[in-house]
Amino acid sequence: MNNDTRLRDGLGPRGDDGQGLHGGLRGSAAVKGAEAPRAVRSPTAGTSVYAALDLGTNNCRLLVAYPVRDGFRVVDSFSRIIRLGEGISVTGYISEPAIERAIAALSICRDKIQSRKARRLRLIATEACRAASNADAFKDRVAAETGIQLEVIDRETEAALAVVGCSPLLDQHGRGAILFDIGGGSTELVRIERDPDGQDAAPRTKAWMSIPLGVVTLAEHFGGRDVTPQSYARMVQEVAQHIAPFAAEHGGDLADMHLLGTSGTVTTLAGIHLNLARYDRRRIDGIWMTDAEVTATIARLLGMSYHERARNHCISVERADLVLAGCAILDAIRHAFPLPRLRVADRGLREGMLVEMMREDGAISGSR
Repeated sequence: MNNDTRLRDGLGPRGDDGQGLHGGLRGSAAVKGAEAPRAVRSPTAGTSVYAALDLGTNNCRLLVAYPVRDGFRVVDSFSRIIRLGEGISVTGYISEPAIERAIAALSICRDKIQSRKARRLRLIATEACRAASNADAFKDRVAAETGIQLEVIDRETEAALAVVGCSPLLDQHGRGAILFDIGGGSTELVRIERDPDGQDAAPRTKAWMSIPLGVVTLAEHFGGRDVTPQSYARMVQEVAQHIAPFAAEHGGDLADMHLLGTSGTVTTLAGIHLNLARYDRRRIDGIWMTDAEVTATIARLLGMSYHERARNHCISVERADLVLAGCAILDAIRHAFPLPRLRVADRGLREGMLVEMMREDGAISGSR
């Protein structure tokens, strides 16, 4: 298996999801525990090992990697659905069961970081910790019980990291993309474009926005288990209202652009589209879907019952009540930015953090 991630398109798959720690320790398909160990080469003596951790509203993910050539090689990873943000939209705080799930997952991440001797770390938390009234107490408890000191990033930083992590999947012959990251508690949208006068220039962020709606918050409000055409339409309308001002200002002149999506929603859709018996990121990361294929796949999901979705190995019981909320967010984005193609990214914040740290250290090139 090729565990390399390179910073230009078309060069083979990277390793699976993961996250890292920072300092003391500070800084897709869902799996119930740690991912199976991989046969990977160890870094040579003197090579720095990096770790990037993303504690989201729905998932806890870790990547541990070291720089190689123009990218990095993943040596360990972890991904688990923990639903940290479960109930926050109603109660305003992180519940005790969610805290316990998070600490159990973060303890595994800590052990992986220590066992791989990662020294350069970044450990971030996103919307759940931005929104919860007890976020500071949660961070203190995480530090006391796991040694991990979480950095709560703002939405602009979250959008910027998604751009760094996903921009290698921009169409090399296109002008740019509308990048979106559908999370558990928020969704980020970024318009990125290449400089027409700089052939090899890195893409630039032209505009970005973030809305406080993700798959967890939307499913909790409208219901995610038994979704009717009417409740689905209401979800799409709710998201569309939040996106409309951004689309009105930045949705013009879409020639030679495409959608670029990173989230469990789009990777799940791609797996369903390919009729995979089991999720395989090597076949998903970088796949193109036409607008008609996305429409047909969402219609297929809408035709499934909750139990049928739960039995599907690309969805599983852990995502069965969330995937249609994600589809509703995607449909609102598609209506606002009617582009003919979507490219699917099974990569995002963790990869963005790794690239940023390695570039800061001069371990890899600062260009694309």
